[in-house]
Amino acid sequence: MILAGCAATDAEITAPPGVPGNTACGDVRIAVNPWSGYAANVAVVARLLETELGCTVTTAELTEANSWAGLADGTVDVILENWGHDDLKKKYIDDQRVAVELGLTGNKGVIGWYVPQWMTKTYPDITNYRKLNDHADLFRTERSEGKGQFLAGDPSFVTNDSTLITNLKLDYTVVYAGSEDKLIAAFRKAQTEKTPLIGYFYEPQWLLSEIDLVRVPLPLYRPGCDADPDKVACDYQPYDLDKIGRKAFVDSGTPAASLIKNFTWTNDDQNQVARQMTKGADADEAAQTWLDANRTVWEAWLP
Repeated sequence: MILAGCAATDAEITAPPGVPGNTACGDVRIAVNPWSGYAANVAVVARLLETELGCTVTTAELTEANSWAGLADGTVDVILENWGHDDLKKKYIDDQRVAVELGLTGNKGVIGWYVPQWMTKTYPDITNYRKLNDHADLFRTERSEGKGQFLAGDPSFVTNDSTLITNLKLDYTVVYAGSEDKLIAAFRKAQTEKTPLIGYFYEPQWLLSEIDLVRVPLPLYRPGCDADPDKVACDYQPYDLDKIGRKAFVDSGTPAASLIKNFTWTNDDQNQVARQMTKGADADEAAQTWLDANRTVWEAWLP
């Protein structure tokens, strides 16, 4: 054990020349983006930072764009779940050089258009996007201005839905539920009460272990098909979710950066914690339940 503790690993963060490595953790400021899976990441990582490394963790609820801006102004040290954002990587990593990539989370991100499973039995062609105009009346609501309603989630989520509807010539309009919780409630009600609904949804997401949603395939995603935001006419790209750190935070040699770099788990792991938190468990309780059951996983994250 002593030898293992002294041995260097590829995953350790090494301070650059002239910057002493830190053995004390100090403060760690984590951005919290508005979806339950991200909150599950924060719960587990924060719990380990505090109990295993003695860090002082503070969190700030921010949109994705504001989280990246926080890396630049020094108010955020780490983003624990980043969905692509090549434009922001170019701005803050390549151009301004205030942020660095901290590796993959292990989570596979999928964004798309979904309907409740019952609709595929009643309307067998509902998952053919070319036939959606034939069913637009099913989805008309008071908020959809005479067109079919396409339900989105939090307005801060980066989506292509309005552009897709225009470029695929669909008789629909985007209506925002307002938050992930409201989007989940709408899909749950649509499945339970057999009411028509089509909308934006994603994985990893704990709800998919409780109800079945069916994805509506759009024209096949190919690299570059979404490069021009005004001309997008293809499905969402699959994501390997990753972590982003403030460069000065990582260069300080803090052991917190090593743990965050090492942090990796599965969609199922994340969903277990997120579901507990959504059902009423506080973050520490949900995190500890998972940590107690997965010691061999998280011990490998420790620097």
